[in-house]
Parts: sequence; structure tokens; C-alpha cells
Amino acid sequence: MTKSFDFNADSVATLAAADVVRALAEDIGSGDLTAALIDPARQGHARVLARESAVLCGTAWFEAAIRQLDPQARIVWQVRDGERCAPNQVVVEMRGQARALLSAERTALNFLQLLSAVATKTATYVTQVAGTKARIVDTRKTLPGLRLAQKYAVLAGGGTNHRIGLYDAVLIKENHIAAAGGIAQVMQQAALMAAQADFVEIEVENLDQLVQALDAGAHMVLLDNMDLPTLKEAVRLNAGRAMLEISGGVTLSSLRALAETGVDRISIGTLTKDVQAVDFSMRMDALQGSE
Repeated sequence: MTKSFDFNADSVATLAAADVVRALAEDIGSGDLTAALIDPARQGHARVLARESAVLCGTAWFEAAIRQLDPQARIVWQVRDGERCAPNQVVVEMRGQARALLSAERTALNFLQLLSAVATKTATYVTQVAGTKARIVDTRKTLPGLRLAQKYAVLAGGGTNHRIGLYDAVLIKENHIAAAGGIAQVMQQAALMAAQADFVEIEVENLDQLVQALDAGAHMVLLDNMDLPTLKEAVRLNAGRAMLEISGGVTLSSLRALAETGVDRISIGTLTKDVQAVDFSMRMDALQGSE
């Protein structure tokens, strides 16, 4: 794999298609027995409504689910990724083979509901830190197999991606430090690998470790589970030498105070691991004759 992922339109479409292939195989298997009750020549018109306010995300995944079963389906979006929809607003309309629309419905909605939930939650956290320099950053605490999809949703919500996986950046944690024999030792080894990584970051748990990391040449430091007074002192000691990131125990209620300490980034696992699906529903109009 490459060190980073470029979320451009083409790469997102390719990613969505691959995710959807697996999801449709899981759901349809050898065939949709219920959709088989519908005349294969029958055309249908359907629309998806938002049942609550949300930041929409997942249009590429939704379209892929429909088009893999009916490549000629017509899909018209009223809301795009990163835009907010209102309760009872129609976000998309479709016309195509009725069987295909029915078989793709659950897979298409599952992606739209999950990714919109991530984008909406991210947007809430981003709004909370507005006016500070802190950026909201995701983590690797994602659903297995859907990491890139969820990280795309974080971007749609106005957040920032951390490393994609273990292969694209170095993040030295407590157990790495212990296994290497100390901060100085592990940073020396990390310096030898810097060219292979997008960035090198080290996690510290107290101010003494912060000073050791800075003295060892750290350019990114993760401040783990520190209280507000300690965080403020960490920012003072750092004096702009390294990028500082907060992690651990971050809640929406504590977020503003954390951002106002002057740190650069706040990483939040809950953006992707503790989300409640946004409520969307698909309604199909009365079916007319085949077209």
C-alpha cells in the first residue's frame, strides 16, 4: 500500500465500489428472494428522505450500490457530501429497475447512515473548537474493513485525518518506549526511519517525558490523558518547538477548554467508533408499467 490515501473523486469512487461489492455479496448472496417477486421489466422511482438534521456523507457508496445492480439507473442528488440536510428533506431521487432499487436499498442506506453519522459527529466537534488553532483529528479506532470510508467521512465533516494505518507513519507509544529501552533510544531508531513515514510522533504521559522527547528532537508529540494545568504547562515548555496533540478522555463538554490550551491537534476515537446512525428512509412511488 502507498503511505497515504488521496481522497479525490476517482479514488473515492474506486474505494466505494470495492466496499459495496463486499456488502452486496453479504446481503444478496445467491439472490434476493423477495425482489424476485417483482417483474424484472418493471421500472421504479424512489427517493431518500432525511429524518433528522445531519451532514450528508456517503454519496459515492450509495451510488455504487445502486449502479452495481442497475448501471443505467438515474440518480439525482439534492444534497452533496459535506452539506447539511434538514428533517424530511429529500436528499436523492432515483429511477431504474425496480428489482435493483429494492435489492440495493439496505446496503445503500447502511453506508449513507454510517458515513453521515461520522461526518455529523465530526462537524459538531469541529464547531466546538472554532476560533482556536486546534484541529479535530481521527484515529485508527474504525470499523474493520471500513477505515478509509470512515476517514473520508471525517474529512466531509471538516476534520483531519491522522495516519491511515501502521504503514504510513510512526506513532511511538508507551509500550514502544518500554520495549526500546527509553525515549532517547526509540527516537534514535525513529530518526533512521523518518524517510519511510509521513511523520514521526511520540506519545508522552508527563512533563518530564515531554522534555526528554523535545531534547531528542521530536517534531510531533502526543500528550496523553493530561489535565488542563499540565497541558497548559506543556504548551509553555514546548514553546512552539513541536506540534502538540491531545489524546485520551476527550469529551464534547471538555473540548473547548482543551482547545484553548493552545495545542495544535485533538485526536478523538469517538468520531468513528461511537456513532449513532443517521435516520434515512427510502420511499418508492407506486410502480407503473415497464418503461
